[in-house]
Amino acid sequence: MENFLTIATGVDTTPILLAIKRRPELWKADDYLRNYPQGPFKEVESILLRFPPITVVELQEDAEKLLADRRYDPHECVSRPEMQQVPEARTLAMMLMARVEGERLGRVMINKIVPGGRIFPHADTPEHADYYTRFHICLYGLPGATIRCADERRSFRTGDVFWFNNKLDHEVVNNSAEERISMVVDIRTSRP
Repeated sequence: MENFLTIATGVDTTPILLAIKRRPELWKADDYLRNYPQGPFKEVESILLRFPPITVVELQEDAEKLLADRRYDPHECVSRPEMQQVPEARTLAMMLMARVEGERLGRVMINKIVPGGRIFPHADTPEHADYYTRFHICLYGLPGATIRCADERRSFRTGDVFWFNNKLDHEVVNNSAEERISMVVDIRTSRP
Protein backbone atom coordinates (compact mmCIF):
# COMPACT_ATOMS: atom_id res chain seq x y z
CA MET A 1 0.00 0.00 0.00
CA GLU A 2 2.13 2.77 -1.37
CA ASN A 3 -0.43 5.58 -1.30
CA PHE A 4 -2.21 4.83 2.00
CA LEU A 5 -1.11 4.41 5.61
CA THR A 6 -3.40 3.50 8.48
CA ILE A 7 -2.59 5.72 11.48
CA ALA A 8 -5.14 4.32 13.95
CA THR A 9 -8.21 2.11 14.15
CA GLY A 10 -11.07 1.97 16.60
CA VAL A 11 -11.21 5.71 17.34
CA ASP A 12 -14.50 6.50 19.09
CA THR A 13 -16.42 8.77 16.71
CA THR A 14 -19.72 8.62 18.59
CA PRO A 15 -19.34 12.05 20.29
CA ILE A 16 -18.72 13.93 17.03
CA LEU A 17 -21.43 12.02 15.15
CA LEU A 18 -23.90 12.90 17.89
CA ALA A 19 -22.79 16.56 17.81
CA ILE A 20 -23.36 16.92 14.06
CA LYS A 21 -26.61 14.95 14.24
CA ARG A 22 -27.88 17.52 16.77
CA ARG A 23 -26.95 20.37 14.41
CA PRO A 24 -28.13 19.39 10.91
CA GLU A 25 -28.12 23.06 9.87
CA LEU A 26 -24.30 22.94 9.81
CA TRP A 27 -24.43 20.95 6.55
CA LYS A 28 -26.04 23.97 4.89
CA ALA A 29 -23.94 26.70 6.54
CA ASP A 30 -21.49 26.94 3.64
CA ASP A 31 -21.77 25.46 0.15
CA TYR A 32 -18.47 26.87 -1.14
CA LEU A 33 -16.98 23.46 -2.02
CA ARG A 34 -20.19 22.06 -3.46
CA ASN A 35 -20.64 25.04 -5.79
CA TYR A 36 -16.99 25.55 -6.72
CA PRO A 37 -16.87 25.69 -10.56
CA GLN A 38 -15.71 22.37 -12.03
CA GLY A 39 -14.96 21.16 -8.51
CA PRO A 40 -15.09 17.51 -7.44
CA PHE A 41 -17.53 18.06 -4.53
CA LYS A 42 -20.84 18.51 -6.40
CA GLU A 43 -22.41 15.50 -4.65
CA VAL A 44 -20.99 16.22 -1.19
CA GLU A 45 -22.25 18.19 1.78
CA SER A 46 -19.47 19.71 3.89
CA ILE A 47 -19.04 21.38 7.23
CA LEU A 48 -16.06 23.72 6.96
CA LEU A 49 -14.49 23.92 10.43
CA ARG A 50 -11.11 25.46 9.55
CA PHE A 51 -10.50 27.00 6.17
CA PRO A 52 -8.50 29.79 4.53
CA PRO A 53 -9.89 33.21 5.46
CA ILE A 54 -9.94 34.31 1.82
CA THR A 55 -11.94 32.43 -0.79
CA VAL A 56 -10.42 31.42 -4.10
CA VAL A 57 -12.77 33.82 -5.91
CA GLU A 58 -11.57 36.73 -3.80
CA LEU A 59 -8.00 35.60 -4.28
CA GLN A 60 -8.37 35.52 -8.08
CA GLU A 61 -9.64 39.09 -8.12
CA ASP A 62 -6.66 40.46 -6.21
CA ALA A 63 -4.16 37.66 -6.80
CA GLU A 64 -1.18 39.68 -8.01
CA LYS A 65 -1.49 42.34 -5.32
CA LEU A 66 -2.06 39.80 -2.57
CA LEU A 67 0.76 37.47 -3.59
CA ALA A 68 3.15 40.44 -3.73
CA ASP A 69 2.32 41.25 -0.10
CA ARG A 70 5.02 39.51 1.95
CA ARG A 71 2.68 39.36 4.95
CA TYR A 72 0.21 37.13 3.08
CA ASP A 73 0.39 33.45 4.02
CA PRO A 74 -1.38 31.25 1.44
CA HIS A 75 -1.42 28.33 3.91
CA GLU A 76 -3.18 30.16 6.73
CA CYS A 77 -6.41 28.58 7.93
CA VAL A 78 -8.71 29.94 10.61
CA SER A 79 -11.31 28.30 12.78
CA ARG A 80 -14.80 29.14 11.64
CA PRO A 81 -17.85 29.51 13.92
CA GLU A 82 -18.80 25.92 13.08
CA MET A 83 -15.68 24.70 14.95
CA GLN A 84 -17.06 26.23 18.15
CA GLN A 85 -20.35 24.42 17.58
CA VAL A 86 -18.59 21.06 17.15
CA PRO A 87 -15.78 21.09 19.75
CA GLU A 88 -15.53 17.31 19.36
CA ALA A 89 -13.85 17.97 16.00
CA ARG A 90 -11.12 19.98 17.68
CA THR A 91 -10.55 17.10 20.11
CA LEU A 92 -10.06 14.65 17.23
CA ALA A 93 -7.86 17.07 15.26
CA MET A 94 -5.62 17.70 18.29
CA MET A 95 -5.38 13.96 18.97
CA LEU A 96 -4.19 13.47 15.41
CA MET A 97 -1.79 16.43 15.64
CA ALA A 98 -0.17 14.80 18.68
CA ARG A 99 -0.07 11.37 17.03
CA VAL A 100 1.80 12.62 13.94
CA GLU A 101 3.78 15.33 15.78
CA GLY A 102 2.11 18.08 13.79
CA GLU A 103 3.46 21.61 13.73
CA ARG A 104 0.54 23.50 12.17
CA LEU A 105 -3.13 22.73 11.70
CA GLY A 106 -4.60 23.53 8.30
CA ARG A 107 -8.01 22.79 6.85
CA VAL A 108 -10.47 20.74 8.86
CA MET A 109 -13.77 19.78 7.27
CA ILE A 110 -16.37 17.08 7.53
CA ASN A 111 -17.70 15.59 4.30
CA LYS A 112 -20.87 13.57 3.86
CA ILE A 113 -21.51 11.46 0.76
CA VAL A 114 -24.96 9.93 0.31
CA PRO A 115 -25.37 6.34 -0.92
CA GLY A 116 -24.51 6.31 -4.61
CA GLY A 117 -22.69 9.64 -4.31
CA ARG A 118 -19.06 10.45 -4.90
CA ILE A 119 -16.20 12.89 -4.75
CA PHE A 120 -15.12 13.07 -8.37
CA PRO A 121 -11.54 12.26 -9.45
CA HIS A 122 -9.06 15.05 -8.79
CA ALA A 123 -5.61 15.78 -7.38
CA ASP A 124 -5.13 18.53 -4.83
CA THR A 125 -3.17 21.62 -5.80
CA PRO A 126 0.59 21.01 -5.54
CA GLU A 127 1.19 24.10 -3.38
CA HIS A 128 -1.27 22.86 -0.77
CA ALA A 129 -0.38 19.17 -0.99
CA ASP A 130 3.34 19.91 -0.73
CA TYR A 131 2.86 22.04 2.38
CA TYR A 132 0.28 20.03 4.35
CA THR A 133 -0.11 16.30 4.90
CA ARG A 134 -3.69 15.11 4.36
CA PHE A 135 -5.32 12.80 6.90
CA HIS A 136 -8.83 11.39 7.10
CA ILE A 137 -10.80 10.22 10.11
CA CYS A 138 -13.63 7.96 9.00
CA LEU A 139 -16.47 9.10 11.25
CA TYR A 140 -18.97 6.69 9.72
CA GLY A 141 -18.17 4.23 6.96
CA LEU A 142 -19.64 0.93 5.83
CA PRO A 143 -18.47 -1.69 3.32
CA GLY A 144 -19.00 -0.41 -0.21
CA ALA A 145 -17.60 3.06 0.44
CA THR A 146 -14.17 3.19 -1.19
CA ILE A 147 -11.40 5.69 -1.75
CA ARG A 148 -9.11 5.33 -4.73
CA CYS A 149 -5.67 6.91 -4.93
CA ALA A 150 -3.82 6.32 -8.21
CA ASP A 151 -4.23 2.58 -8.81
CA GLU A 152 -4.96 1.61 -5.19
CA ARG A 153 -8.45 1.27 -3.74
CA ARG A 154 -9.25 0.99 -0.02
CA SER A 155 -12.32 0.80 2.14
CA PHE A 156 -12.13 2.41 5.56
CA ARG A 157 -14.57 1.79 8.36
CA THR A 158 -15.87 3.85 11.24
CA GLY A 159 -12.99 4.82 13.55
CA ASP A 160 -10.19 4.37 11.00
CA VAL A 161 -7.65 7.17 10.68
CA PHE A 162 -5.43 7.22 7.62
CA TRP A 163 -3.03 9.18 5.47
CA PHE A 164 -3.17 9.09 1.70
CA ASN A 165 -1.21 10.75 -1.06
CA ASN A 166 -3.55 13.56 -2.10
CA LYS A 167 -0.99 14.76 -4.65
CA LEU A 168 -2.16 11.92 -6.89
CA ASP A 169 -5.48 11.50 -8.66
CA HIS A 170 -8.06 10.28 -6.13
CA GLU A 171 -11.80 9.86 -5.68
CA VAL A 172 -14.33 8.53 -3.19
CA VAL A 173 -17.34 6.45 -4.20
CA ASN A 174 -20.05 5.53 -1.72
CA ASN A 175 -21.71 2.32 -2.87
CA SER A 176 -22.77 1.47 0.68
CA ALA A 177 -26.34 1.51 2.00
CA GLU A 178 -25.77 4.57 4.21
CA GLU A 179 -24.00 7.94 4.23
CA ARG A 180 -20.21 7.98 4.42
CA ILE A 181 -18.99 10.72 6.76
CA SER A 182 -15.32 11.60 7.13
CA MET A 183 -13.26 14.38 8.63
CA VAL A 184 -10.40 15.75 6.56
CA VAL A 185 -7.51 17.15 8.59
CA ASP A 186 -4.51 18.87 7.00
CA ILE A 187 -1.41 18.98 9.19
CA ARG A 188 2.01 20.44 8.59
CA THR A 189 4.57 17.94 9.83
CA SER A 190 8.34 18.02 10.04
CA ARG A 191 8.67 15.56 7.16
CA PRO A 192 11.55 16.16 4.76
